[in-house]
Amino acid sequence: MTTGSVPRRRIPVPEGHAALTSWARTHAQDPASAAALPRSTRATAVRFALEELATRVPGNSVEVRVPPFGVAQAIPGPRHTRGTPPNVVEMDAVTWMSLATGLLGWADAVGTGAVRASGTRADLGAHLPLIRP
Repeated sequence: MTTGSVPRRRIPVPEGHAALTSWARTHAQDPASAAALPRSTRATAVRFALEELATRVPGNSVEVRVPPFGVAQAIPGPRHTRGTPPNVVEMDAVTWMSLATGLLGWADAVGTGAVRASGTRADLGAHLPLIRP
């Protein structure tokens, strides 16, 4: 894939949107019950949000990690090819979905340590939220 090209989606948009919306509505009503959603729903929501970020801001300079569900490369800039990328953003699934849906702000997530971001391009604040259910 060349820098600036749009990645191929693996999750159909309606299916991904439904999973992310389901998670966000459940989390907004009762955060504990969002964690009890089926793993497949949570995984689809996380992966869809990662794909959405990569589609909206294509590039290879920042690696966004949400273990154990997925990883995406986004943001234009120098291409990374070997070893640990110079720009990495990592967080858990709840934090990622909260950021993606606007239930949590970037500055708050970074400030509380819920997001670990390193590198000069590792600020996703301008690109979030991705969806507002």
